[in-house]
Amino acid sequence: MYITITPQKLGNNYSQSSGDFVGYLEKENQGLNLQDHEHFFNQYADKITAEEVTTEIDNNGAKLKKTEPKFYSITVSPSKYELSRLQNSSEDLKKYTRELMKDYVASFNREINGKPITIGAIKYYSKIEHQRTFKGMDWQIKANQPYATKILQLNTEIRRIQEGIKEGNIKLLRNKVEQLEREAPHQQDGKRIVQGMPKAGNQSHIHIIVSRKDASNTFSLSPGSKHKASQVEMHGKTVKRGFDRDLFFERAEKTFDKTFGYQRNFAETYKARKNFIKNPKIYFATLMKLPTNEKAIAFKMIKESGVPMLPSIPVTQAQLAMKIFNRLRKGLEVAIKSSSIGI
Repeated sequence: MYITITPQKLGNNYSQSSGDFVGYLEKENQGLNLQDHEHFFNQYADKITAEEVTTEIDNNGAKLKKTEPKFYSITVSPSKYELSRLQNSSEDLKKYTRELMKDYVASFNREINGKPITIGAIKYYSKIEHQRTFKGMDWQIKANQPYATKILQLNTEIRRIQEGIKEGNIKLLRNKVEQLEREAPHQQDGKRIVQGMPKAGNQSHIHIIVSRKDASNTFSLSPGSKHKASQVEMHGKTVKRGFDRDLFFERAEKTFDKTFGYQRNFAETYKARKNFIKNPKIYFATLMKLPTNEKAIAFKMIKESGVPMLPSIPVTQAQLAMKIFNRLRKGLEVAIKSSSIGI
């Protein structure tokens, strides 16, 4: 599972309103009959309109400066293994979202009127989407890029010949293009994977828009706080502050596992991915000590994430050569940065 928390984009090129982002989340409904639409929902209601979401978020930013985000976007992307546990992607993920947001509020080290924050104290809206496209940061796109560059060069040359700018054998060049298309290492349905191509399989994921201000439009609740859990003196009073992202991400996994009876592999835990960045030796030592079946699944998951795996990895030893460490770490860091929670 990969989770991102992103503040509202602000600046000259972006609107102060949430309308653009809300409209973007309506893209999958375009061209569908009304009964087939995926609607916004929150903790208490279904079938909330995009207009209502925009109005509620935009009107809930009292005393916020123009340079401060009015909302945060949370994206939750279950893996194909996690999605395989669901019976109905839309309904199951909606159920999960409502439990997840309880974990969200519990991760704040804040109080409102002397009491811990509860789910009723926040204002959020969510939407389930079922499609994803390949983007430039995807490892398949990066691996195919040398082929894409050569194909572009050949097509440019073909066009110049057709326009009479230069001479050449168009048939020969087209054969080279076709050969490169076949040789590109990453294919889907017999075609080279390119940016904008829809990803195959179940791609269901969750988008959540959560207001920066609480439901009463009085208190600021920022998951982007640099503080995990601390106290500060303000106006003669001791005030709690902070948001514990580590706690939120770990609870998100546990809630999913409990809700759907999912047996999480070591390699797909947030704690393991974070430990890899902080201390790769401990990460791989733990990986090597896993039971044979679990270890095999873990390596399969790592390979599918785009990490370059070497055939000489000693699967029965706790110590790995530093050369292998460095190569694997570089690959995993790229995979994590391009698709996960930005540890």
